[in-house]
Amino acid sequence: MYIHIYAFLKPKELLKTAFFIRKLTGIPAMLLFLCGSFGGLFFTPADYQQGEYARILYVHVPASWGALAIYSSMAILSATGLITRMPQFFLMSKSIAPIGLTYCIISLITGSLWGKPTWGIFWVWDARLTSMFILLLLYIGYIHLSRPHSLRQLVPASFLSVLGFINIPIIKGSVEWWCTLHQPATIRVFSKTSALHPSMAWPLWIMATAFALYAIYLATFRMERLMNETMRAPSCAT
Repeated sequence: MYIHIYAFLKPKELLKTAFFIRKLTGIPAMLLFLCGSFGGLFFTPADYQQGEYARILYVHVPASWGALAIYSSMAILSATGLITRMPQFFLMSKSIAPIGLTYCIISLITGSLWGKPTWGIFWVWDARLTSMFILLLLYIGYIHLSRPHSLRQLVPASFLSVLGFINIPIIKGSVEWWCTLHQPATIRVFSKTSALHPSMAWPLWIMATAFALYAIYLATFRMERLMNETMRAPSCAT
């Protein structure tokens, strides 16, 4: 089993896999973006309390999920790299970090645009927003520390991503643990009940899938570039 894993992690095999995944995810992601956006704008009713502003959730929620999922993936990949000392895991973590940062920025901006008409203010330092802002700082810190091309210098960035993972459950539980301005979770993946009507839920799930596929699509490009840079620079190997 371990022999197959190590064989798969060889640079040439990873490049082949990245190219294959890119072909599978690019067009479906674009089609789902179009379908989800069109459905969210024209086929779903306005919220009875928030009105048309509620349509921001079709971008805000998938971007927020994506930011959390990508950082969690970075932490897992970084921890695996620190344990195994295999540089491929560091490169995979580095390749997805800017995508997660972008999703986090989208989440914060769309959340502020929703907050102004709903709360009367663009920003408030409550638990959910503050912990999400900390996630943004963690992304920026990781990207800054991982800028050098030397794989040895990716170790401090990897430690930061692993330690920063403690913020993920804080973000998730902040609206339940503390009294916050941010509303409780509307979608509960592991629960049969949901505060979101099915007529409004289907575009959200389509958009969430589109965000996920697009993140994978972009990650294959960055992974391929980083792998090629590393293969051309043997002095950077650990």
